[in-house]
Amino acid sequence: MAAPLKKTKVELNNAVFSLPDIVARAEGYFEQEGLDVELVLPQKRKASIEAAGAALTDHTAIQSFLWHEGIEKGEFSVYHACEWGQMRRTQDTRTGAKVITKRAAVSTQAIIVRPESPYNAPQDLRGVEVAVNFHAGSHYITLGMLSGFMAKDEVKVVHIGVPNQRFKAVVEGRIQAAAVMEPWISLAEKMGFKVICEAFYNGLEVADASVDAEIFSALHRAHRKAVDKINKDIRPWLHHLVAEVPVGYAAFGADDLRLPRLRYNYPEPYAAEEFRRTRDWMVEWGLINKESTFDKLVDARVVA
Repeated sequence: MAAPLKKTKVELNNAVFSLPDIVARAEGYFEQEGLDVELVLPQKRKASIEAAGAALTDHTAIQSFLWHEGIEKGEFSVYHACEWGQMRRTQDTRTGAKVITKRAAVSTQAIIVRPESPYNAPQDLRGVEVAVNFHAGSHYITLGMLSGFMAKDEVKVVHIGVPNQRFKAVVEGRIQAAAVMEPWISLAEKMGFKVICEAFYNGLEVADASVDAEIFSALHRAHRKAVDKINKDIRPWLHHLVAEVPVGYAAFGADDLRLPRLRYNYPEPYAAEEFRRTRDWMVEWGLINKESTFDKLVDARVVA
């Protein structure tokens, strides 16, 4: 008699980030590894997608968990997000959730402007507000991309929430520039928008105490299978990204996506030296406490 499947819940994020989970569920990889995985779309994330996207200029005015706060409430036990945001949220947790590994998705964000915009290079954005989502990848990668071209106090970021809100703000002329991920970068290019700069970045997986070494290892094996499936042929899965683009913009389909932007690797352990470099950069920008050390934020038992 087969052993019962071990249950866990994983947050469903934007498709470009969560594609390995989507593929693993569709292909039965979780079950093959002894897991019963529920992919949870948080109500707060759905509300964020539908909201108007009010502009804020102070990142301290927004709590770091955003829609990921379900990890604090027991709505799910595992979630993936950008490296920097995961470190900050793991610092802020009250439930003991910790980083367990790097995620499979290697993501990219690009700063876009309208076709008629006078801006053409990163230096042109000196003092210009760029729409981001505070405590998310768009926020941190924008600081990293622009600070190489201007003084820190000349980098101006403003929170306008999730990517559809930031994209709409640029389309409507309410903001001059915005950082977005796929499928919004490809949509912007199809609409004739200009990409000012673009950079790839890693993400991390965070899990609560219910995810023991056995569950983590099984998730890891399922994600590796999903990465192999995606890298063999990603095209059957592109409709998940396309579905995030609402009607009302240019006609947009899977053929409009630039496949080299969609990168997926086997999840890897999060090394202490990599953590230190990122932590030091975040401390410099006032985004994390210096006292937030590797042993406090990363589950070394699981990594080992």
